[in-house]
Amino acid sequence: MKLKNILFTCILASVLLLSACSSNEAIASEGAFIGGTDGVTVTFEPFSVLEDGFYTIFDTEDFPIDVLIRNKGEHEIAAGEVTLKLLGPAQNDFANIPSWTLDNVEEIEKISEFNPEGDEELISFTPNDYATFLGTVTTFHDIPFLIDYEYDYQTFLIVNDVCFKEDAADDRLCEVKETKSHAVSAAPITETKVEEDTAGKGVVVLKIDVSNANTGKSTIIGEDFDNRFSQVAYEIDNPADWECKSGGRENEARLVDGKAQIICKLVEPLTEDELYVNSVRLTLSYTYNDIVQETLRVLESVE
Repeated sequence: MKLKNILFTCILASVLLLSACSSNEAIASEGAFIGGTDGVTVTFEPFSVLEDGFYTIFDTEDFPIDVLIRNKGEHEIAAGEVTLKLLGPAQNDFANIPSWTLDNVEEIEKISEFNPEGDEELISFTPNDYATFLGTVTTFHDIPFLIDYEYDYQTFLIVNDVCFKEDAADDRLCEVKETKSHAVSAAPITETKVEEDTAGKGVVVLKIDVSNANTGKSTIIGEDFDNRFSQVAYEIDNPADWECKSGGRENEARLVDGKAQIICKLVEPLTEDELYVNSVRLTLSYTYNDIVQETLRVLESVE
């Protein structure tokens, strides 16, 4: 009798443990990401003191050119993945700028619960000596400095409650034709809506709306940028089970006016009486490009 009681207690404990794990996994899935629409941000560090809203120097003074890279999204940045191009001023007008194109040299970690601002790295275009202005100034001259930057990034999507049902009219367990809850990682290219539908008996379809939520543009990693539209590559988990297209293109999407839709369809129809709920994951991959600008005011020296 005692043995039976012990066995019953063990079985009950196991069931409770499994139930708790399942519940925790569901909660973790719904809150899988912090979320947001930022990826890598770049800002100029002060050139000098601010006067009337401008960083201001005399034409005989030197000044630093430093920029701060911060990863405000949820994809790790490896060393060498952010490229910075210093544009705006004429190169012949300045000395002591050894390189006008630089990359990050360290890994820059993503945002997290314990690091909500993300990691950062300071990059200097004047590592050995401050820059000096070589041009001629009458009264003052406002010079725009631009950083054109690009970086490889990924956006991660989890659709939490996809209904796998051979008969969409069956009212048990879940609904097929409805908008689905989803979790999306912080990134400049994001997913805004996921709808489930059918394309015939037992054929599940997911319609995933993609949007460029930031100010830059994107392209497929390794390809040139196109001024007419942004582009991304995408891959669904278990690609052998799904056929995904956007505008007739497999595994690639063009964002016209900043938007695109990816349609993923089960390759093989569900068999009779199949009925379950599961999560589906999709990853977008791309190179993102943006610019940041700051103005330096150079005053004529008074002798």
